Amino acid sequence: MQVETALPPLALPRRVSRAWPARLTLPAVILVTLLAELALAERKYGLFGGGFGQSQALDAPLEIAAFAAAILACQALLLWLAYRLIRRLHGQKGDSPLFHFNFAFFAGGGAIAIVLAKYQALAFFSDAMSFQIIRNLGGGSLVDALLYVLSDAGLILIGAGGAAAFYLAALLFARRASAALADNYRLDRRTALACCLAVPALLFAANRVPDARAAAARFDGVIAISTLLEQATDFDRDGWSFFSYPLDRQPFDPARHPYALDIPGDGIDQDGFGGDFAFAGSAPAAPPPVIAGPRPNVVLIVLESTRADAIGRRIDGRPLTPTLDALAAHGSAARAAYSHVGFTTFSLQSLFTGELAPVDDRQSLVRDFLANGYRVGIFSGQGEDFGGTAERTGMRRAQIYVDAAGLSAERAYGSGALSSLAVDGRILLREFDRRLGRREAWTQPHFLYFNLQSAHFPYYEPMMDRVLPGEPIPRGQIGAANRDWTERTYWNAIAYNDRLIGALIGRLRRLGVLDNTLVVVTADHGESLFDDGFLGHGHMLNEQQTRIPFILSRAGVAIPPVIGLADMRTLILSAAGADAREAPAQSVFQYLGSLDRPGSIGSVDAAGNRTVFSLFEESVWTSRSGRWQRYDGLPAASAERRAADALIGEWARQRWLRHLREQPAPR
Repeated sequence: MQVETALPPLALPRRVSRAWPARLTLPAVILVTLLAELALAERKYGLFGGGFGQSQALDAPLEIAAFAAAILACQALLLWLAYRLIRRLHGQKGDSPLFHFNFAFFAGGGAIAIVLAKYQALAFFSDAMSFQIIRNLGGGSLVDALLYVLSDAGLILIGAGGAAAFYLAALLFARRASAALADNYRLDRRTALACCLAVPALLFAANRVPDARAAAARFDGVIAISTLLEQATDFDRDGWSFFSYPLDRQPFDPARHPYALDIPGDGIDQDGFGGDFAFAGSAPAAPPPVIAGPRPNVVLIVLESTRADAIGRRIDGRPLTPTLDALAAHGSAARAAYSHVGFTTFSLQSLFTGELAPVDDRQSLVRDFLANGYRVGIFSGQGEDFGGTAERTGMRRAQIYVDAAGLSAERAYGSGALSSLAVDGRILLREFDRRLGRREAWTQPHFLYFNLQSAHFPYYEPMMDRVLPGEPIPRGQIGAANRDWTERTYWNAIAYNDRLIGALIGRLRRLGVLDNTLVVVTADHGESLFDDGFLGHGHMLNEQQTRIPFILSRAGVAIPPVIGLADMRTLILSAAGADAREAPAQSVFQYLGSLDRPGSIGSVDAAGNRTVFSLFEESVWTSRSGRWQRYDGLPAASAERRAADALIGEWARQRWLRHLREQPAPR
């Protein structure tokens, strides 16, 4: 009899077959989250091919390898730590499918949600955004800034609710699975320590490859690990370390680091740029200039977010700003005027005080006109306490004070955050009529300040006239895909402001005081309308975001070829009859962030030549060369190096002037 032997079917042990999918959880989450972030970064910045406005690209094998190693190592380390933490939190259920589901949902899904939120916020800003710049948007308050940036909180709540619903539904299925799964990523202490030490070494090496560092610094995992390493290697606790950028080349000397105040004439280059700083002069508080002869009324109008090229522009064959065009034609206008920084608070403080970074109101237009017997009135469409502007400019000394905080019940938008308060210009004209709408109110000269908010994002308010045909773009549809619609809504806001200025001038004429009134119009900064790749202000040093109008109704005012907001105080006083002349500046100094810790500094001269120095990248860009170059690689005799050193020297001078003003007055 033949005996047949049947072989049993091939089968893996139960533990192995069930453990195999678990082995994929951690690497799958690492891979998926990294690819998602990489796709978003490439779309926005063009990391590999170079995008619009992108000065650095990964186009060499060494750069790509260093970049890939840095982001992979940082992402893997963070998610491995999350894996271990979440497993420990599950206790006895650490071997269950529930743990793997929770890890994938919270660690993986959470990482992707953070990345999506970041890039949604950056949709309106540039890669130059930082906590300092966001804080500046909030007038110095990070809370106000976050309310400003995250104004679409309803969408965030909807997204969070959807995620919670998905989690609860998926949780029902995950709980039904009860198989035990092996702990595949438990490492002994030596191996874990070796991995943890390898990541900083890879990151340090990648940071020495400039293009790789610039690209990797956009990734959340690299940011998180770098932040920890910066704190760990900041041996002298001066805020800079082996992992900061720029690198702290004096790690044990707290007086020397990339943003240290350069002490003039001590033979030490504290900040490491431009050599030892030489300073001559002082920063005394000059007495208010005396306005001799007839004292004209002065009306200073500041237009929010208004570009210089709005003046004289034609839309649909019609002038956009007929009132301002006529004012410039019959009066005086700057050929080139610029803001020093793209933020309202700093810009207004420079305009009123004549200083880039005032510490108080010891020198301000308000004090100047009060000392000359003027009655001062403030009519502002924003809250002037925002960012300490009212305090540093002396606005609270005014006899008439009207701003958006006091008119908050009539605000244009629902938000009550001080950074978002805005009232329509028509309301300001109404308040003007209540206080100064009678001829007998003008028995003494007046200095009046008007701030018109119409052209601020989202470029439309409910009371605004539709000067240009067409509907305004809804806030939720503002984006690069609707660039033309966005622009047209913005230009309509500019035209509306021009109409408001015309209405104010008409009131002055009816009161019989216009002929003895100097009308001055300028702006706090410009605005990008996707024409430079971005929307908004405060994150690029270019024509769109920093060039502004400066118009005076009086003809024959001598205006230098190029001026900044800080130069306007002297020009206004001089046009009003004061002996307040100063030597004209040869260029305008600009900066991003704060004066003490800017991301970039720049200058523009009368010919429009720009020099920009990025302190983060330690690179120089000039409009003459049209390209970024490493500062330490520039020949000492080159035009680019001389321009960069002159710019760094002016930055050091402005910082030292501020330092002198901060010192207590001698008794």
